[in-house]
Amino acid sequence: MVNIKSAQIAALEKHYRISLINSLVGFKSLNLLGTMNSAGVTNLSLISSAFHLGANPPLLGMVIRPEREHNDTLKNIRATGQYTLNNVLPAWYKKAHQTSASYPSGRSEFETCGFDEQYIQGFEAPFVRQSSIRIGLVLREIIDMKINGTTIVVGEIVEILTDDNLIGPDGTVAHVKAETMTVAGLDAYFLPQSVGRLSYAKPGTEPRELSEPN
Repeated sequence: MVNIKSAQIAALEKHYRISLINSLVGFKSLNLLGTMNSAGVTNLSLISSAFHLGANPPLLGMVIRPEREHNDTLKNIRATGQYTLNNVLPAWYKKAHQTSASYPSGRSEFETCGFDEQYIQGFEAPFVRQSSIRIGLVLREIIDMKINGTTIVVGEIVEILTDDNLIGPDGTVAHVKAETMTVAGLDAYFLPQSVGRLSYAKPGTEPRELSEPN
């Protein structure tokens, strides 16, 4: 058994430590984060930190790394209060990966990396046309983390755009059918497969198999 203690973690080579800690919890959500600044210049970045916060109101959180001069994502969210999360499909994961490159401030990764902007009436932030599940959010809270300089952004879902037949009768999203990709660490991409769905857990009752979302 391998047992790595905190002192050993601190002493690890930088890139090894980053890979280890980023991949330790396993598969994470993978989304393209679309924003626009007040002058109309768009930005697109790949994130793996989105998480569910609640359904009423419908809230999602995400962690943004410390602000840097060329990092337009958080600046745009603070300025406009709107952003989108868009799933990544297999045909586009290499281009999605490229959006994480450190491009100069003011340069749109949509155009640079080959993605098309999609807009809907009444919402200004750009969606990704090449995604099958697109979420529009408005900013509700920003939490600056003193411990490491990261920022937690909390947004409320106000728009949901999906391809046809990806939401089941009970509201479950069919991510396997949608070809939603996931990631472990910083650069290892995967397509999930379904193992099964189980009924609501109750004390003293064995869970039963549920049908997959249509």
